[in-house]
Amino acid sequence: MAETEATLLRQFPLFLPQNRSKTVYEGFISAQGRDFHLRLLLPKDLQLRNARLLCSWQLKTALNGYHHIVQQRMQQSPDLVSFMMELKMVLEAALKNKKEPYVLPSPPKFYSSLIGEIRTLGWDKLVFVDPCFSTIKLKADVSGREHLITVKLKAKYPAESPDCVVDFPVPFSVSWTPQVADQPKIDATVICLPSSLISIYTQFLAALESLKTFWDVMDEIDEKTWVLEPEKPTRSATARRIVLGNNVSINIEVDPRHPTMLPECCFLGADHVVKPLGIRLSRNIHLWDPENSLLQNLKDVLEIDFPARAILEKSDFSMDCGICYAYQLDGAIPDQVCDNSQCGQSFHYICLYEWLRGLLTSRQSFNIIFGECPYCSKPITLKMSGRKA
Repeated sequence: MAETEATLLRQFPLFLPQNRSKTVYEGFISAQGRDFHLRLLLPKDLQLRNARLLCSWQLKTALNGYHHIVQQRMQQSPDLVSFMMELKMVLEAALKNKKEPYVLPSPPKFYSSLIGEIRTLGWDKLVFVDPCFSTIKLKADVSGREHLITVKLKAKYPAESPDCVVDFPVPFSVSWTPQVADQPKIDATVICLPSSLISIYTQFLAALESLKTFWDVMDEIDEKTWVLEPEKPTRSATARRIVLGNNVSINIEVDPRHPTMLPECCFLGADHVVKPLGIRLSRNIHLWDPENSLLQNLKDVLEIDFPARAILEKSDFSMDCGICYAYQLDGAIPDQVCDNSQCGQSFHYICLYEWLRGLLTSRQSFNIIFGECPYCSKPITLKMSGRKA
């Protein structure tokens, strides 16, 4: 039984039991680079043939036409691991077989109109265009930062609004006025044409300007502190896990609309280290001044100086996992720390979970596992969750 649970955790680390009797599992199954939420309800005898599978609407849509196969696999699979592996195979096949409907080629006027719009914008702003002119990538440079927008034109363009993909921390919706076939032609030299690439690009620039302060805040953090996660942040990333010292860090979630306001804060590390930081934050929260930078405010309220990039190396704070002896494991870094002040060893969540589950002396109360530290044998706890490991 323990071996089966360990195999399930390795293969599906985001799919976890929600109670001690293991009759409820919930989490995510990954396929084709996407995560799909699901929940499995098992009877008391844990027999799969009497189980109920609850799928998110995204998973239901992906498995449309395959539901009978999933039901058959649930009836015939010998155990949960086998069923999940087969479900993943069915999901992979379903996603691969999704075909785009055939679209008739666009008339010559369609291409000449687009070329005129690109010429008006400036060829220097064009990054990519596919042979069918259905996908166009444009760039903009604001405050020394290059941003891209991908415009996916639909078959009825410009009567139908295109889809736009940007690397923003907030939704980007385009205001669009459809053009009809008998609408009078507008001189291509006009700067702000309605229902065109030019109008999209103008809205793109306005959105970039509105997010300038947010990116200034995030860039200052990236330039002046040691950021553990994300290792290579995108422009849409609103979270940063910042080093405070050895085996102690703070994870902040910045509001893109109000980037200089107090962010959501979560301290990561041993209790005897992070509790004083939490006390300082509560005691000094009145000192937060939105007129100052977010980084300066954090220094003031926490009464600390962040380790300087110019003096220290990231390796000074990056401790390998005490179980697998690696720093990164499937993109995750150690985020669990032994509370013993004389130990302080760090572990990956998934490694510590498997270790504690394998110990006969470990016990579980609701979603918390109690056991012993692999290094110092002192008590250690782990809160189970459905987050990515």
